Amino acid sequence: NKTKHQYIYIYISLRKILFGGTFHVFDYEWRKSSFQFREPDSQLSYGLDTDSGGARPVQMVVQARVLKYLLFMRQMCDMFLLLCPSLRVGKKDQETALATALSDSLWLAGQEASATVTLVTEDYCVTPHLDYKLDNFTERLQLFTFSQKEDTRKFILEHIHCFKDDGSHGVILFLYSLVCSRTVDRLEEDLDSSTSHLLYRSLGTFVCCQALLNLLLTGRASPNVFNGTLLFGEDGCPLQRPLQGIASCCDVGYLHWSREEMERGRLLQVGSMLKTPVFPVWLCCINSSYSVVFGLNRSLLSDWKMEHLFHLYYYSGQSSQTTTARLTVDTHSHHWEAPADGDPEKRFPSLEMTIRTKWAGAAVDWSDHAPFY
Repeated sequence: NKTKHQYIYIYISLRKILFGGTFHVFDYEWRKSSFQFREPDSQLSYGLDTDSGGARPVQMVVQARVLKYLLFMRQMCDMFLLLCPSLRVGKKDQETALATALSDSLWLAGQEASATVTLVTEDYCVTPHLDYKLDNFTERLQLFTFSQKEDTRKFILEHIHCFKDDGSHGVILFLYSLVCSRTVDRLEEDLDSSTSHLLYRSLGTFVCCQALLNLLLTGRASPNVFNGTLLFGEDGCPLQRPLQGIASCCDVGYLHWSREEMERGRLLQVGSMLKTPVFPVWLCCINSSYSVVFGLNRSLLSDWKMEHLFHLYYYSGQSSQTTTARLTVDTHSHHWEAPADGDPEKRFPSLEMTIRTKWAGAAVDWSDHAPFY
């Protein structure tokens, strides 16, 4: 029952915290993005079919939490699921997993006290004016706030078509819900002097800042990936300003590797709070492309003996992938050494290098797969 003026304030605040101004709108690639699974009961039925544009990181964080639910959270988890990397799931389980993943993220953003879900209505809640650019979508938002996590999950499940159907603007709806759950006031507190909004323009589209990735992963839009808070001051200046990092361990993790950064000696160093999550599922940023690696054994993160020799599974979210890639990681028998010459991608496969940011020096066996990202 918000007033018209309250809605105008919310929508203008949404635009400013996302884009840095009120005259930007989401482009076609963002508007067509939603959360659609692969064919039910197929070999990759656990997987979301992601886009190539700026919305993909959002989809892949949700993918990570979908895997967390399917592997470790289902009450009636079949034994074959723990043993079979294909993770075949039906349509009902797909929708339940998606609703759970979305509500988990919103509940974290709301400091585990509340969550807000935004849906599109037929009627306009606000009309455009001189300081606000019409996009025929944001003006029709309606907000629903919940004080119980289970109520949030049930509501999203009842309206799951609003997030997964063609033309639903599902990813944008989720992003608006995330911002409203966190609130603009809290987001402004999360951000430091290095970041003022959550999306930036690159190659003709809007892409996620690290602060938005961290909001998705941790519920807090800290702009950096190191642990805790660092004080940073310029040379000769006694004043120091705090740089916000990751304050606590996450349910799903984050790994980062970039060939360009490595060659320039500026590889982003991710802290242990992100690299060692509660569940063995990691969002990976590999050469600015997003994917997921995961293990089937939760003990991998709690029993050091399990880290001697174990399997990781890789899902890219791209339609070209037809099977789950299984890698065997060996951290114990011998230390990995790169060949001295040849193609850099063959000497240093990017996915392997990403895994080694967590398990330094690990040897990686690709089984029947040719090495790739």
